Amino acid sequence: MTESLAPAKYILVRAQKDKATGLRDKLHAFTERFDRDLLIEIRLVQAIEKELHDLVIAIGGNRLSLREPCMEGTRHDILQQIETEIKNTHGHNVIWIRGSPGVGKSALAASITKRIQDQNRHVIWFRFDRTESTTITTNALWRIVARDLACCYPPLRQQLAQGNTKLSSSNIDHLFKALIEEPISMLEDVSHEELPVIVIDALDECGGLRHDSSGMDNYEGLLRTLKRWTLSDCLKKFKLIITSRPEDQITQTFPESISIHVNIPSGNDVKPEDSASKDIQAFLMSCLSAMGMDEAWVSEACDYLVPQAAGMFIWATTVAKFLKKNPKQRFDILKTRGHDHGADRFKELYSLYSTVIQTSFHDLEEEEIKAITSAIGAIIFAKQPLDDTMLMKLPGVDTLILSETVSCLSLTPAPSFDSIIGHSRISFSLTLFGDTYPSFLVSKIEVFTNVNLPCCVLPLLCHQSFTSI
Repeated sequence: MTESLAPAKYILVRAQKDKATGLRDKLHAFTERFDRDLLIEIRLVQAIEKELHDLVIAIGGNRLSLREPCMEGTRHDILQQIETEIKNTHGHNVIWIRGSPGVGKSALAASITKRIQDQNRHVIWFRFDRTESTTITTNALWRIVARDLACCYPPLRQQLAQGNTKLSSSNIDHLFKALIEEPISMLEDVSHEELPVIVIDALDECGGLRHDSSGMDNYEGLLRTLKRWTLSDCLKKFKLIITSRPEDQITQTFPESISIHVNIPSGNDVKPEDSASKDIQAFLMSCLSAMGMDEAWVSEACDYLVPQAAGMFIWATTVAKFLKKNPKQRFDILKTRGHDHGADRFKELYSLYSTVIQTSFHDLEEEEIKAITSAIGAIIFAKQPLDDTMLMKLPGVDTLILSETVSCLSLTPAPSFDSIIGHSRISFSLTLFGDTYPSFLVSKIEVFTNVNLPCCVLPLLCHQSFTSI
């Protein structure tokens, strides 16, 4: 019986071997085909990446990072209003966040950008800055927008590549048409909800201080091209969010008939029950509680500070920094300083800066104060931030003086530190060198006439270059 089964067993084993060999050959063929297709795919991706890289290089453009977003849990009502308008496909496509300096417009721009990204929707952002007006221009804005659109939508790349001949054009209207309007007209199959949202922060800082024709031309070119977003059918599909002060030219460009105005109140327009007051209270309570102060003191401090902030987050953040060192003692200083409840909100801000400076420098010797004043004067009037090596060439300035200078600037908004020290807030400079500067600080004229500045420093001090208050 066993012998009779032997041929069958042999046939079965042979069949299994043949099947295994066949499967091995198929696997080998599949592996070769897979490797070949994978290689083709890799080369295709590399070609696309190179095409995109070359296009990005050709388009160019510089972009600054956005400011820090709003503190978690604040600005809920305004953010919700903006989100609702973004989703409203039948409403105006331009959303203008308007407000006085220091109310938190840039923080809102950063927060709404983050929210859109968290919803897995593309967002293209750009921030203007007066101190970077020669590079952060209208030209740079539209190049960045075009570059990001090319990353989102490969079909646009060919259209943008064809427009390369116009990329060097100094005419911003031609550039806008070649990089933005004509390529976007190709996006017919993309729904409104899937299109990227464009966020432009600090619109009013375009062109710097606009003392010359170049800065003014840049600014007017920006407003002229932005106007196209409300007129061109292909651009109307995109939601455009801008932030700025309520300047007349921007108001004329974006009246309420063609745009949504989101007004951020400040000053006498802010009431205790307003969301702005509640948000500042939440911010201050969080900061003061983090200092380890008891609940009763935090409540008392907030009751006093929130009304004085008058909706200006720049005031609240400066106070929070100021109170970090000796909170109770410095709070008493704030309460005893002169305060006019009917004062202009910016005078109140200047008064706060003055208190900060006087408190920071009250125990310094006269020669130290002169050296620090020289250092801060150089920083304020520099066209760009100065490194510590440059500042130490000033008479009397050493590592200790730099430390004291950084200590003072750290209590005020928008400083920059490390080895580069700079400050770009107009209101801070006006406090130092305006009509209300602290009595122990010399005037700007005395700073630069009584102190022999090294020749290497002088070229940096030719023009003021500030950001907003």
